[in-house]
Amino acid sequence: MAFFGPTGTFTEEALLTQADYAAAALVPFPTITDVFDAVDRGEVDLGFVPIENGIEGSVAVTLDGLIFDYSLKIQREVLLDIHLTLLGRHGAKLSDIRRVVSFPHAIAQCRKYLARNLPGVELVAAASTAEAARQVAETADRSSGAVAPRLAARVYDLAVLAEDVEDHPENQTRFVAVAASGVPAPTGHDRTTIVCFQRADRPGSLHGMLSEFAARNINLTKLESRPTKRSLGDYCFVIEFEGHIAEEITADCLKVLHTELAGVKFLGSYPAAGNHAQDRRRRADDAWRAAERWIADLRGEIE
Repeated sequence: MAFFGPTGTFTEEALLTQADYAAAALVPFPTITDVFDAVDRGEVDLGFVPIENGIEGSVAVTLDGLIFDYSLKIQREVLLDIHLTLLGRHGAKLSDIRRVVSFPHAIAQCRKYLARNLPGVELVAAASTAEAARQVAETADRSSGAVAPRLAARVYDLAVLAEDVEDHPENQTRFVAVAASGVPAPTGHDRTTIVCFQRADRPGSLHGMLSEFAARNINLTKLESRPTKRSLGDYCFVIEFEGHIAEEITADCLKVLHTELAGVKFLGSYPAAGNHAQDRRRRADDAWRAAERWIADLRGEIE
């Protein structure tokens, strides 16, 4: 299984929360595109990457890769609470730091903290939070620090100069596992992701798409526009909603959209994550079994 590395990233931390994934052979890749390439070429069965952060929004390279560059399908989503630390060389103090290195999304998530505690500090982009930690570990300069997970301090033998430097304590990142093909079986608490392409930019076109979901009482969980990269002002729409393509109501909605739009790209139906996901799946299973018993009892009365 490929993941966005190197070792010590939040991606690896999220991956290790999944017992079946953690037991697999894990291979870190330096970029998200490299992960997608490995899955697309068949070098690995699954890839694991970040797709959205609660503060900074979508990870553009992940979303655009799935929309435009690859035909991969989401197999699972994983939510991880994100707590950032400021790491430095052993012996360094917070007041010594003049240069902070990290993944741009991570720097953005602690911008207020850095402005308040390290005004005027130089901010340097790295390919990942773990790569930032590795760079700081390999320099003898105590004025350099890295914003990274606590896990990276152990992996790269760095000191924790400050903890919980994220600007919002409820910060979370969503990760997805992707495969070249396949749709997981419905669980009763699922999410589906699609991309809708318009025939033309005209008044009411977005309303027309959304009305198909409203008419079927399907709950949307995300709506985002992305430039199609064809011309300025030409956008497609990423839509996520509760439900699974195996369900008739979902399939009917997608059928209508596919008929009316220039194109619909299916990115996957997969188990939804969240604090109450398992409880909701358990209740759905219980309700389904109860309904089956009810139908069986009724059919038992047929003469």
